[in-house]
Amino acid sequence: MINETYKEMLGRKSVIREMSEFATKRGKEIGYENVFDYSLGNPSVPVPDEFNNGLIDLIHEKTSIELHGYSPSVGNTAVKQAIAESLNRRFGMNYTGNHIFPTTGAAGAVAHAIRCVTKPGDEVITFAPFFPEYHPYVEGAGAILKVVPANTEDFQINFEAFDEMMNENVAAVLINTPNNPSGIVYSAGTLKRLSEYLYKKESEYGHDIFLISDEPYREIVFAGVEAPYVSGFYKNTLSCYSYSKSLSLPGERIGYVAANPECTDAELISAICAQISRGTGHNCPSSMMQLGVARVLDITSDMSVYETNMNILYKELTSLGFEVIKPGGTFYIFPKALEEDAIAFCTKAKKYDLILVPSDSFGVKGYFRMAYCIDTAKVKRSLAALRRFVETEYKR
Repeated sequence: MINETYKEMLGRKSVIREMSEFATKRGKEIGYENVFDYSLGNPSVPVPDEFNNGLIDLIHEKTSIELHGYSPSVGNTAVKQAIAESLNRRFGMNYTGNHIFPTTGAAGAVAHAIRCVTKPGDEVITFAPFFPEYHPYVEGAGAILKVVPANTEDFQINFEAFDEMMNENVAAVLINTPNNPSGIVYSAGTLKRLSEYLYKKESEYGHDIFLISDEPYREIVFAGVEAPYVSGFYKNTLSCYSYSKSLSLPGERIGYVAANPECTDAELISAICAQISRGTGHNCPSSMMQLGVARVLDITSDMSVYETNMNILYKELTSLGFEVIKPGGTFYIFPKALEEDAIAFCTKAKKYDLILVPSDSFGVKGYFRMAYCIDTAKVKRSLAALRRFVETEYKR
């Protein structure tokens, strides 16, 4: 018999993927250049030359076994040490390679981190708006995801609602900063308040509460905005990272979990993650990709186009009367829809070949997400369609 859990999941596919599939189908009808597809967060800027050239060098320098053989179950030792040293240089930490566990992107990192610090029946708290795939990551570990309602004034943490939801069954708190979908970066003040609160609750409940920090957009931060390193605020932090955005490598599925060296059982986290991999069939990312990213740890793609696109859209949206908090990073913007029903709003937008993602699956009603990781020329061309949509459907 087919597993009923996964069969049921077929009926609630990712709305982001559904909108992207619609855009692809529509593109075949009218030409994809005429479809203003803001659905999928697929990095649009080129991979750095240093990365591609480094791969070529690896092919010439390394043996076939080194490039294509199995890496250790806890990851390539030299790569782990290089990642640790890069984090130490950049953020004043004291990681060693033993604190790093390579994964298949941030998704693999978050899924491993959740399983590492929870047991079936435990609760994991996250904050709206949040990445919808947190549901299967948490539920797949047998834990229960609880969502704190959004603070729509600035999309920082809603501490009052958080306190009401906190209880002794909470084993982990899951945050995402810079945030998908809002583009908001949690401030140092927010992170300090969060850490102080968690220390207080650890003492009150008499058990660890881990902070799982989902950080794939850590390098995409705009002028005048600081993105504090979360592990610098709270000892029991597991940082989950991906090179998908910083190096434009989403298809290579390469990232890591970094256990704060001061967290409980810090020296065991990587080994425990390896046992989780053993039970789930993850078994380490590509050996070649581990070696490839290790050569370019302190550089990124040229991501300046994302800030350019953000400024264009923010200016246009506000001029059309949308309520929107200016993003501090990522390549997403999260305006309030012009009606309460975000799904109806985004359905109407399709008539103008504008592909927008309604906010419901992000845990907030009445908003929509635009992923502006597309060519600036296409962003500019989309503005006329956006104006027609607003003027025709909402008489503005």
